[in-house]
Amino acid sequence: MKVVTFNAKGKPSYGRVGADGNVIDLTGTLGAKYPDLVAVLKAGALGELAKADGASVGPVESLDLLPVIPNPGKIVCIGVNYDEHRREMGREPPGHPTCFVRFPESQIGHGKPMLRPAESEKFDYEGELAVVIGKEGFKVKEADALSIIAGYSCYNDGSIRDWQNHTSQFTPGKNFPATGGFGPWMVTADEIPDPQALMLETRLNGQTVQKSGTDLMTFNIRKIIAYVTTWLPLKPGDVIASGTPGGVGAKRNPPLWMKDGDVVEVDISGVGVLRNPIKNA
Repeated sequence: MKVVTFNAKGKPSYGRVGADGNVIDLTGTLGAKYPDLVAVLKAGALGELAKADGASVGPVESLDLLPVIPNPGKIVCIGVNYDEHRREMGREPPGHPTCFVRFPESQIGHGKPMLRPAESEKFDYEGELAVVIGKEGFKVKEADALSIIAGYSCYNDGSIRDWQNHTSQFTPGKNFPATGGFGPWMVTADEIPDPQALMLETRLNGQTVQKSGTDLMTFNIRKIIAYVTTWLPLKPGDVIASGTPGGVGAKRNPPLWMKDGDVVEVDISGVGVLRNPIKNA
């Protein structure tokens, strides 16, 4: 099942994407019990979304889409998690996952402009597999890690490289407004039994700039969840961005920065295609 969050008459709504690409709005049916997808996940009610009736609001591409989870409690990002990307960034092999955070205000949905801030021209793409947590987990064992996942989505961890590199901490370069794309939908975990068997491709203006199997992650999804939940309890609706492959614009010669008028796509097999235009803030 694919689920989306979208604006409907100025209010966030959620729905199910049908096989024909049309969205069934479920807030009229279930909104009194579950005002948003986080509430759905907290209640363990994804099964109700699969069965509930609702009104069709048209094709998904016609909607004003929001980030799949507009209000996550936490967004944990994993840095340099593919060996090719680690090598191009000149980093030593890590003993543990490299973790940093994003905040919800930095995210936008499918089709919305990712904004290059006036403070920098060094706006870089990072296509990633996003993991949406469906059950509370603390000190989760690797063997059980996939059991707390609600589903998967596409993520573009847009990076303001010079601000990211002001210090050893990544936070400033990862949190300018509307620099992170998240969507277009969440595919529920039952449709993706193995998150390490996917193909991830990032395209800039139709040209492939990143391509890798998720099996090439340095730390796979199980290891990431086991590591993160050792020190951080994860809750339903939390999001993990699992890292980007090699090919980032910063390490090309000459560097390839996203600019006003560009279009960037993150395409993950079995999940979907996240597409965002680039505009100057």
